[in-house]
Amino acid sequence: MKLESALQKLKSSGYKKTRQRERILEIFIEHDQYIAAKSILKKIQKDFPGVSYDTVYRNLYLLTEEEILESTELNGEKHFRMGCDTKGHHHHFICTDCGKTKSINFCPMESINENLQGYDVENHKFEIYGKCPFCS
Repeated sequence: MKLESALQKLKSSGYKKTRQRERILEIFIEHDQYIAAKSILKKIQKDFPGVSYDTVYRNLYLLTEEEILESTELNGEKHFRMGCDTKGHHHHFICTDCGKTKSINFCPMESINENLQGYDVENHKFEIYGKCPFCS
């Protein structure tokens, strides 16, 4: 997602354009990978020294709720990245070193559902973690 389309999406949902939100989005666009919330805080404090962790975290969750960012948990810590351009239902391989992702267009739920007969699955999240070719 591009910066202007992300800001437009926020505006159409009734949220104001702030310099902090814009900078957070720029960071994700520049890096195209999962980034820890703490790292975002450090990067944004270079431009906005007084910004608090709570402000950054609230904005990260807002951007996730608005489906501009995606989130996952790596090493016990919440990580975020710009929403994926891949359309339709898919999953990701996530590099545990650099945070880069690769889309997986196969869904294992088809096989798993066979083992869950009688269960009502409402949703699922499937991610594969490891080292990408550049980090191996």
